[in-house]
Amino acid sequence: MNVGIIILVVAVLAVLGYVLGRRRALSLAAARGRKLHSLPGYYGQTVALFAAVPALLVLVAWLLVQPMLIETRVSGMIPDSAIPDGGARSLVMADVRRIAEGLDAVLAQGGLDESELSDMRADFTNVRTRLAEVGVALGGEVPTEVFEAAKTYRQDTKTGNTLLTVLMLAMSIGLAVWSYRRIAPDMRARNVSETFVRMLLIAASTVAILTTIGIVASLVFETYSFFKMYPASEFFFSTVWNPQFRGGSELGILPLLWGTFYISLVALIVAVPLGLMIAIYLAEYAGPTARSFIKPAIEVLAGIPTIVYGLFALVTLGPFLRDWIAQPLGFGTSSSSVLTAGIVMGIMIIPFVSSLSDDIINAVPQALRDGAYALGATRSETIKQVVMPAALPGIVGAILLAASRAIGETMIVVLGAGASAKLSLNPFEAMTTVTVKIVSQLTGDTEFASPETLVAFALGLTLFVLTLGLNVLALYIVRKYREQYE
Repeated sequence: MNVGIIILVVAVLAVLGYVLGRRRALSLAAARGRKLHSLPGYYGQTVALFAAVPALLVLVAWLLVQPMLIETRVSGMIPDSAIPDGGARSLVMADVRRIAEGLDAVLAQGGLDESELSDMRADFTNVRTRLAEVGVALGGEVPTEVFEAAKTYRQDTKTGNTLLTVLMLAMSIGLAVWSYRRIAPDMRARNVSETFVRMLLIAASTVAILTTIGIVASLVFETYSFFKMYPASEFFFSTVWNPQFRGGSELGILPLLWGTFYISLVALIVAVPLGLMIAIYLAEYAGPTARSFIKPAIEVLAGIPTIVYGLFALVTLGPFLRDWIAQPLGFGTSSSSVLTAGIVMGIMIIPFVSSLSDDIINAVPQALRDGAYALGATRSETIKQVVMPAALPGIVGAILLAASRAIGETMIVVLGAGASAKLSLNPFEAMTTVTVKIVSQLTGDTEFASPETLVAFALGLTLFVLTLGLNVLALYIVRKYREQYE
């Protein structure tokens, strides 16, 4: 049975349990002449929660564990002789999964039945043709061991799904019946329901924490594998980035860090003055009508997809800077440049600076302004000498948050700045960033077994540490500001 259908059946059982549980509580209270401890809906919620939550938890655990168990078993069936020279077992397992999915598709189309599939062999004349008809293209002949492993993988998955269906339905019905029979007028159903909700909220928080831990752990472990193959000193201090998948790569991060910070600096030079002036106008000068129109219009910039910004840099701004500034002044002939990507990225992060700064300026107590006015200061003097110094810690935090957003941008850099890793001060030259090279090193059908692919994790971990530091610093400054003025 499909997982979606299982979830739908469990949901129906939960709704039915809610209706029956509520009705049973009311009928028992009327029959015994006693008042219910909780509202009738809580009794129905108790039955519904017991019917749905444990079964769904089993579903999540099963879907996480089953593929690992099946792949471990099936991988052991494939001898080393069936793995091509220079290949990896994980790549063979990828073929096993594709073939298994293709066999399911062939059966769904009615091209075969289960008995024919069980008798099919790897040398079956039409196997590649039939799989190609359902979108599974095989590059070469499939070894017998791989084909048999695919059939075993498919059968084990089918058996596991059947067991999952039976277990979930049995748990849902059994626990629903058990909780239904426990209903009594003096049952503290509200406490049970609220305990479930509290545990659900705790679980949601735990998922977020575990996701962060998983991201960091995956980066750390793969980075450790990379540094076992490639010297850390050359990675952090070399000025050459020249990956070669056939060997002999030079993987220095310094040119990538330089490009990242250079483009981000240009973006901040564009975004910070404009964003601050917008924030000051909105907070101190604009009336309610103008503010209600201007602020949403500016924040629309934050909702534009970055690919659209990248196309604007590639088609419009890049050629303009090349034809009107770079070529006439002799600075370069490329439309892809640091200045192109930096300006467009700066436009993109203007809402981050303006919106956060606007909120921070509005949070400055009105008493400070009134005191300045009482001493004879003008509005501009009050803003310059009272409001901005008071709001400065929060504004610095907003700028650092915008900087971390700029450092992590990829698509604008790909289309606007190019992919050339170099150390140069010329803003009209093409350069690249850490995020672009992470994408390029992992593009295509690659295996995480060489320094050229594992370096992406080292780049990612370095970028993660940098942006995390900026975010922590920004949050620290903003928190200090809030403690002072709230």
